[in-house]
Amino acid sequence: MIKLNYNNVDARIIGEDNGLNLEEEFENYKETIMNIIADLNQRKDKPGQWLQWMNLGYNEETVWYVKEFASMVEGRFDNILVLGIGGSALGGIAVTEALLKPYWNLLSKEQRNGMPRIFFLDNIDPDCIGGLLGMLDLKRTLVNVITKSGSTAETMSQYMIVKDLLEKELGDDYRKNIVATTDKQTGILRQLADQEGYKTFVVPDDVGGRFSVFSAVGLVPFALVGIDIDELMHGIKDMDLALKNTDIKENIAAQNALIHYLMDIKKGKNLSVMMPYSSRLKYISDWYVQLWAESLGKEYNNNGEMVNIGPTPIKAVGVTDQHSQIQLYNEGPNNKVITFIRVENFDTTLEIPKIFEYTGIGYLGGKTINDLINAEADSTRVALSDYSRPTVTITIPKINEYNLARLLYMLEIQTAIAGELYNINAFNQPGVEQAKNYTYALMGRSGYEDSASQIRSKMAAV
Repeated sequence: MIKLNYNNVDARIIGEDNGLNLEEEFENYKETIMNIIADLNQRKDKPGQWLQWMNLGYNEETVWYVKEFASMVEGRFDNILVLGIGGSALGGIAVTEALLKPYWNLLSKEQRNGMPRIFFLDNIDPDCIGGLLGMLDLKRTLVNVITKSGSTAETMSQYMIVKDLLEKELGDDYRKNIVATTDKQTGILRQLADQEGYKTFVVPDDVGGRFSVFSAVGLVPFALVGIDIDELMHGIKDMDLALKNTDIKENIAAQNALIHYLMDIKKGKNLSVMMPYSSRLKYISDWYVQLWAESLGKEYNNNGEMVNIGPTPIKAVGVTDQHSQIQLYNEGPNNKVITFIRVENFDTTLEIPKIFEYTGIGYLGGKTINDLINAEADSTRVALSDYSRPTVTITIPKINEYNLARLLYMLEIQTAIAGELYNINAFNQPGVEQAKNYTYALMGRSGYEDSASQIRSKMAAV
């Protein structure tokens, strides 16, 4: 089981000024949480609710098509290149970094069991794009371009560059090296894919990018590098069943959502730190930052009232950031809730040799690195409680497809419940659109001439 330890949020541990009377709060919010969970599950099949991500674990048809495609192209490519940004990339990066062997792209083909290397271009830094494209053998590279709208400037500019290079190297055969994941019917990429004859997969309707990791957006690259997507689906379905429980005392996503919400509105702790004690889970923090920030940072609530609300997520990794951030967390402003992710069983057990026993480091000999990393997690958690700093700890048995899917799905449900507690729409992102429109204007997109004039005036005045 995935376990949630919230003892160090309780007032009995960290004091009344900074802690919550959790037993009392769970009772106070029992009916509210029950109604929220029931309502989310009732709305998930209704168009326009943006809750179709709750059904992705049951989409056997997509899984079948993805596995069929992966089987068809197996052995044909040495590299997978994913073009995407935000939700089109962060989930893919998080899952592949967690589940593939460490330093996957540096391993030999034999060490990768014949599977290709995988690269994500999730930014438009020209040095990085040029460096990667100059290093890859594009003839042996399958390019997965991901954007639902097909108008994402960053992704489509990358696609235009890569398409041009592929066509120069392969001629008309370049089409076999591109697979598009986009809208089923509309959008520029859909139009181009149909026109050019690319293999395509669908970004489903009513699934926002930050909730799309278990759609074809994530499943296609996962299957192409040998990740067991059946086990991912198994994990989601089991966690979905568990999180349908409307009793807050039995629902860890509801518990953590309520804890973060109450810490914000009652205790002024509106910074949410995600700190996994595993390098393989490092990019789960990046994925969580988008999930939490875009979902919960809103100007208006559902009643149309201006609230400018939302906790700010911060990414960290243990134990690395004990040596960069914990000083601030212990002695700086007490305005954070820190979530640790702890792994019970690592794939590797690494023993520390019994040497230098006559020195001050001799005590480490005979122990394991596994003992040390979890001792660091536990000691940091207790030390923070000494400073009356609230923490919660999520513990997973080991890192594999099943447990990782359960973890990510739990965090998605937690986010949805938190959105209902804040009384905001957790599934839109109007604050992102203005900068997008200004970018279109500056780059000369037709129809944005007025915006171009406005932004140039504003830029000149600053």
